Amino acid sequence: MTRADIPDKLGRRERQIMDVIHRLGRASVGDVRNALADPPTYSAVRGMLGLLEEKGHLTHEADGLRYIYRPTLSPAAARRSALQHLVRTFFAGSASDAAASLLELSDVKLSRADAKRLAEIIAKSKSEGR
Repeated sequence: MTRADIPDKLGRRERQIMDVIHRLGRASVGDVRNALADPPTYSAVRGMLGLLEEKGHLTHEADGLRYIYRPTLSPAAARRSALQHLVRTFFAGSASDAAASLLELSDVKLSRADAKRLAEIIAKSKSEGR
């Protein structure tokens, strides 16, 4: 399955479940329920996990009588996809506006190493014509 096959839009509860599974790396229905603040029933979580698998976001393996679910995308790929969606939705596709907003947050401290890394990424992007 390729990323193009996986839809970007998830409902609120689907996103919460995906967040749990990404955080844990792998999870059973019970693991997901235990990690949610206001969990729906066991059957509802099991159903949502099945839907997320049908949509291509999850895969499962049998562990005895229970299923263990894993995300189909690596955490890095999931972060990239979520960030792309955020930039498109809230910053009209402008990476510079998104980066500026992050850096303008009052609680953000930018170390010299972070500033150097950002400068290197910007230089690389320019050299690649992005």
